[in-house]
Amino acid sequence: MTAIPQQSIDFLSASAPFDSLEPQDLPSIARQISVAYITPDNQAEILKEQQGSIFLISSGQFSVKDSDGPLRHLSEGDYFGICNALKGINYPIELVVDTSGLVYCLPNTAFKNCVKSFPAFEIFFQSYDAQQMQNEAVSDSKSMWLYRPIAETINGDPISAESNTIIYLGVKKMSEHSVSSLLITEQGSLVGIITDRDLRNRVIAEKLDIQLPLSHIMTEKPASITHQRTLFDALCLMTEHNIHHLPVVNKDSLEPIGMMTASDMIRHQRGNVLFLIDELAKAQSLYELTRLSWQLPHYFAKHAKRLGDFDIAGKVLSQATDIMTRKLITFFQQQNGSPPFGFCWLVYGSQAREDQTMGSDQDNALLLEKRPSVQEAEYFADMAEYVCNGLGKCGIKLCSGNIMASNPELRMSVDDAIKEAQGWVKEPTPLAIMHFNIFLDVRSAAGDTDLFNRLQSQRADMLKQPIFLAALTRHANEGRVPLSMFQKFVFEKGVKTADSINLKNGAVAIINNLVRIHALENGLPMPSTLERLTALVEQKAMSEKDAQNLRDIWLFLNRLRWRHQLENKVTDNNVSISDLSSIEKHQLKAAFQAISRAQQAAVLQYAGGMA
Repeated sequence: MTAIPQQSIDFLSASAPFDSLEPQDLPSIARQISVAYITPDNQAEILKEQQGSIFLISSGQFSVKDSDGPLRHLSEGDYFGICNALKGINYPIELVVDTSGLVYCLPNTAFKNCVKSFPAFEIFFQSYDAQQMQNEAVSDSKSMWLYRPIAETINGDPISAESNTIIYLGVKKMSEHSVSSLLITEQGSLVGIITDRDLRNRVIAEKLDIQLPLSHIMTEKPASITHQRTLFDALCLMTEHNIHHLPVVNKDSLEPIGMMTASDMIRHQRGNVLFLIDELAKAQSLYELTRLSWQLPHYFAKHAKRLGDFDIAGKVLSQATDIMTRKLITFFQQQNGSPPFGFCWLVYGSQAREDQTMGSDQDNALLLEKRPSVQEAEYFADMAEYVCNGLGKCGIKLCSGNIMASNPELRMSVDDAIKEAQGWVKEPTPLAIMHFNIFLDVRSAAGDTDLFNRLQSQRADMLKQPIFLAALTRHANEGRVPLSMFQKFVFEKGVKTADSINLKNGAVAIINNLVRIHALENGLPMPSTLERLTALVEQKAMSEKDAQNLRDIWLFLNRLRWRHQLENKVTDNNVSISDLSSIEKHQLKAAFQAISRAQQAAVLQYAGGMA
């Protein structure tokens, strides 16, 4: 065993957590490090000599048990012996040399000195355990103002009055509380709203009797938002409806619990990050809509600078796509007249989950009130063609798998859609599951939402069938995280960059699949992966720890995807490992390991352990 400080400096400078230290601090540490070439013949001798040390693998492959946890297969960049050094536990290290290689050994005394001198050093090793590493990948994203739940931002009780209260008392109450709006209720439920503008236009200008009830001047059935939604959701709704007051209601009881105003938004806002959304909502033609939509990539490149900014990027793009869709439907109807009967425009996949990236294509369908006649079918076919092609012109590319409303097979009545689901559930063949899987993340983006709610209520019990959940689980288990047995990254083949990993197929999609299965079993209607995780905890269908781990991993992976696409001006998901920092490589490996464990747990829970 020979000490080689310069080689140690070179290696350490590219390895976490040493890469976070100042260059002048590395030589003193490197002088205390030894490098051993461990083989099956000398491994016992080296472990005895280096008892209490932390070991960093430079090359080779090893099977290690260094704690009361399971046996781990390790390779370059991995550590072992951390538990003994950090906690002072004398746990015997069991080592099997699968492939001989170089290992850097940091003695226990040197390790303790580093912990005392460099806070980042201790933080890294305390969180190195694969169960915790992914949590370090995600800072408190709720510090991003748009990502915060509305419930965290509203202050005080809502100012409200019953609908039969006279106008004079309602105005007096507004004055007493110094508010510019009043929520109108009946038996506790929201039925209307009154603003200063209403008082000017409907009372003062009309010289109205102020002894009349508030119901006489209120705006009935105002737009509202539930408390668990985000500030971004509220701002989009206020922008699209051109309103300055948005009631906040409880998602279960619909009882008003607060009010969001335009001034609230200005107070919370840290930058004008939504001017494009505002402009899209005001677009008056396809040309104008197209011109604005092509500014979106430039907008994200300009405003998304920190990793935390990417947490809301998918939501911004998804809701922008929603607005484009509704505008295109409006443009078509202005040119071709009203539809012959009710319809609902459905969106699937990433748009439904509100996690679109710059590479997402469109997945949509038309749900019809009834089976159309030939003439009626032609109207909806023309509308679907117009909207899908319009979205394509706006930069939301056409689906290569033809999962679009322009496909006649994806324009069907509610009754036919229910029968189709019954067929899939009755015979959940691997092929059927593969085709049906994308339709399980679905949301209404335009049209008659009651049609969508009817479809979802009819499908809910069907989709809980154990045989169907088992088939979904086996399908989800077919996806494999890109790690070899010895925890080496497995790179994509046939792509431009040799050391790249497709984070969508190899990780994010697997999490979406697993969370979807839990959501279906528990009858959760929302398509968003993060909202599903929150609801699963609320229903005690998943532990808070497990849900938080999956949430953190999901956010971390999507941050890497967005950064890759914006920095490299691409639309693929093939993230190059060489573009990651040393600690991000550790975090990514830990995330993959956690996803694999979640897959195994799902197979045991839903498929009886039969993958």
